[in-house]
Amino acid sequence: MRRVITIAAASITLAGCGSMPSMDFLKPTPPSVTVRLESVPPGADARTSVGPGCKTPCTVSLPASDNFTVSYTLEKYQPQTVAVTTAQVPGDLGSPPTVTTDPNPVFAELQPATPPKRVVKHRKRPKAAAAPAAAAPAATPATADSAFPAPPPSR
Repeated sequence: MRRVITIAAASITLAGCGSMPSMDFLKPTPPSVTVRLESVPPGADARTSVGPGCKTPCTVSLPASDNFTVSYTLEKYQPQTVAVTTAQVPGDLGSPPTVTTDPNPVFAELQPATPPKRVVKHRKRPKAAAAPAAAAPAATPATADSAFPAPPPSR
């Protein structure tokens, strides 16, 4: 009988362990980093490779992870991507570890998109038919009277 009671007690104890909340709350949360995103001209859509994005100038908070990129897009401008490196600085006895990003602020100067080249089509002009020499009117020879105007009458 003792054996049955011991087995039953052990079973209840083990079943109770499965229903306990997990101990994840004891693990420290991963640090986050705040990054400022800027562009010239302002108003560009900035999207990070780890998810969040916004319209510049703005600030985003990201989980401190590996390196990431920020892609900038704006209508009538060429898109640009900037690589960002993260470094975790270990904390002292009294301070937690910190995360730094390089560069911060993340800045992009967008270049205007070159307009497509205009294709100029030249129309060929039809060649004029050469007039026969005989059909051209002959020039009248100048006469002595018609070459100079008549002098005014004298008084």
